Amino acid sequence: METKVLGYSMTFHKQPRLKPAPQSVKRFKAKMRQMFRRGRGRNLHKFIEELKPVLRGLVNYFGLAEVKGVFEQLDGWIRRKLRCIVWRQWKRTHTRAKNLINRGLDEERAWRSATNGRGAWWNAGSPHMNQALPIKYFDRNGLVSLHSQLRRLQSAR
Repeated sequence: METKVLGYSMTFHKQPRLKPAPQSVKRFKAKMRQMFRRGRGRNLHKFIEELKPVLRGLVNYFGLAEVKGVFEQLDGWIRRKLRCIVWRQWKRTHTRAKNLINRGLDEERAWRSATNGRGAWWNAGSPHMNQALPIKYFDRNGLVSLHSQLRRLQSAR
C-alpha cells in the first residue's frame, strides 16, 4: 500500500525521494481533460495562456518533488493533447496536408499522413506531428514546461 500525504508519496529506494502521488496526477489529468474539452475550436495561443496558471500552480505545489519523470511524462501528454487539438482544427485532408507541408514535411509524407485515416489522438503522437509541431513550437507559443519550471524552482533554493 502506498501512503499519500498532501498529494506527495515516496519512492521505494534505499534513500526514499518525494514524488507526486499517483492519485494527485490522476486528479490533475482529469482537470486538464476538462480544460482541453473547452479548448477545442479556439485559438491555440489563447488556450495556452489559460493553461499557464494551472501548470505553474502544479509546479509550485509540487516544488519539493525530487522525481522528474512524472513531470516529463505530463509535459509530453500535454503537448500531445495540444497537437490533437491542432489536428482536429485542420479538419479536412487538404488543409492537413497543406499545413504539414508549410511546417516542413515533404509533400509525399504530408499527403500520406493527412490521408492515413487514423484518429486525432494517434496522429498527435505520430512522428509527422512531432516534426511539424516540435517542442520549440509550443515554447514559442508560451507553453509552460513542467520539467524545466521544476528545475528552475529547485535551483533557486
